[in-house]
This record gives sequence, C-alpha cells and structure tokens, in this order.
Amino acid sequence: MKSVLSTNYYVHFQKNAYKILEKYVKNNFHSKIFILVDTNTKKDCLPIFLEEIQNSNTFEIIEIPAGEIYKNLDTCLTIWNSLSTLGADRKSILINLGGGVVTDMGGFVASTFKRGIKFINIPTTLLSMVDASVGGKTGIDLGILKNQIGLFSNPEMVIIDSAYLKTVSDKEIRSGLAEIIKYGFTFDQSIWSEIKQLEEIDFKVIDKLIYLSVEIKNNVVLVDPKEENIRKSLNFGHTIGHAIESYFLDNEDKITMTHGEAIAVGMIIELYFSSKLFDFPMHYTEELKSFVNKFYGKYDINESDFTPIIDLMQFDKKNVNGKVNFVLLDKIEHCKLDIQVDSELLIKGLKYYTQ
Repeated sequence: MKSVLSTNYYVHFQKNAYKILEKYVKNNFHSKIFILVDTNTKKDCLPIFLEEIQNSNTFEIIEIPAGEIYKNLDTCLTIWNSLSTLGADRKSILINLGGGVVTDMGGFVASTFKRGIKFINIPTTLLSMVDASVGGKTGIDLGILKNQIGLFSNPEMVIIDSAYLKTVSDKEIRSGLAEIIKYGFTFDQSIWSEIKQLEEIDFKVIDKLIYLSVEIKNNVVLVDPKEENIRKSLNFGHTIGHAIESYFLDNEDKITMTHGEAIAVGMIIELYFSSKLFDFPMHYTEELKSFVNKFYGKYDINESDFTPIIDLMQFDKKNVNGKVNFVLLDKIEHCKLDIQVDSELLIKGLKYYTQ
C-alpha cells in the first residue's frame, strides 16, 4: 500500500512501514526511545513490534492500565513522572503502541513534556487505525466527558499494520467498523454498500476499508486542519453518541459500551433527525438500524435514561454559546453542519432507537 502524506507526516502501511521507521531512527538522533503501551498491548502487540524492528536500539517501556477510564490527567502524571525518572530530555521520542486511548494520550503527553518531544503513533485497533491515526488530535477525558482536554499536534509518522488486529476481540473490530460506516454515509456511499453486506468480520475487506478511510479523513484534514468547516462532518453520530458512551460509562446499571458501539447508535438517531428535518431518505435510516441491531446487538436504553443522556450533550466540544450542534445529512454523502435539534425531536430520536 502506498504511504499517505498528511499535513507534515506520512501514514505508512504494513511491513514496509517498519523499514521506513528503522531508517528514520538510524538517520535521526534521539537520546532515548520510549514505547508507551497498556497492559494489553504490552502482552499482545509489543512482541510483534519488537520482532519487526531489526536494530540495536534500546527501548524504555512505559506501561499504563488498559481502558478508557484511565484516559485522564492522573495517568498523564504517571507517564510524565516515568519519563522524568527514566531520563527523558527534549531529544527523546515516544512511540505510542496501542489503541486510541494510548495514541491520544501519548500524543498529548509527548506534546506537553518539556514543551514538546517527538512522537510516533502505531495504532493497534481498527478504531484507532481509521480515526485516531490522522488529524493530529491528542487529548484526554475530563471525568466522564470525552476528550475535553487536548491539543492539535502531529506525530513524526504513523504506522498501520493490520497484523495487530489479530490481537483484539471481535467486539473491538466492530467498534472500529462503526467509524468506517460513518465515512460511508458522509463521503463514500460505496463503503456503506460493502459493509452492509457483511455477515461476519472479513479481514480482506477490512484492509481495503482501512486504506479508504485513511485517505478520506486525510483529504478532509488537509482542507480543514482545525475543524472550522468540513472536518466537522467527521463528527456525524458523535454528538449523541458521545453522550450515550459517557452515560453508560458512569452508570453501574449499564454495560460499558465501546466508542464505536455508541457511535453506531448515535448515527441511527442522527439519521432519524436528518429524515425529520431534511427529508433524508428514511430507508437508509432503517437499513442502518437493521444492520446495527444484527451486527452489534440492541443496547438497553430506557425512557428514564433519555434526560441524563440529553443533559450530557451540553458538554459536547462542538457546542457554541450553549447550543448543541449536530452533523446531519440531507442526502447520502452530503452533510449539514451546526444544526440544532429541539428537545421534542431529541426524545423522538431516542425512542426511535429503542423501538
């Protein structure tokens, strides 16, 4: 696969990426090389990475607990302290090997340590490959509120190797697939046409979809790097999806949803809003709902959950002057940005999902 040039770095793919990384390390001085992993990627992904890298460099490994609940300032303090204790300086580099939690947080930690050290992202989940790999967003959560603290900062490079997907569960693959579905509705209908035919996870199809997704997101980011216009379309499904994800994360009576699972539900509801406000064809909404219910299962959202979910949307990053902004569609591949939805329609959309 041909490397994809983003703002000032490349996304490299598969085995050739490691040769490029080896050359980069050889040709650039780094006082120390650190690898950030979580407990899962240390066990499952680090051996794959170390086997691919054939050089004499010594790596310092920093391990953090796995899970979204650790994507916070306390974990950042742990990483910053580890960097200091292990002698990191401004010529050090941090390789973030993991899913979106590791790459988002690792990028944030690197960009703020000693006012910024270099970092490389190696996403190991489907979600992080198609979403967190491009765009320069770094950050952490503020309590249960998603990605409230962070900054835009680009890595030296990104390496995408689908071999890491063999180490994650089918649940995580499905989580990442939701972000690819998003591209199918907002930018390339052929992606949705291919996904909706899936009866099970097919890695040959997924390899192709990863590359298409990276190309789409990269083209959007190059036009709108700071999310002032068209890049907002990448938030389709996320306004109510993030609220649902946060609510389930903080509610002991609910199972914890993955990010992608919550976004899949969010897209159904936001397509419903689109059909009511912009005459978006309802058959697509029904099609997506049917696929998500079959491929992901139905999630337990009750009427008593509606108000707290709606309240959580007040903290969405896209809000301006207290107004909750949605990305909706008037037709497939065509978004309407910064749309407000009244409380009556919000309730109807949540009810539509639960029916």
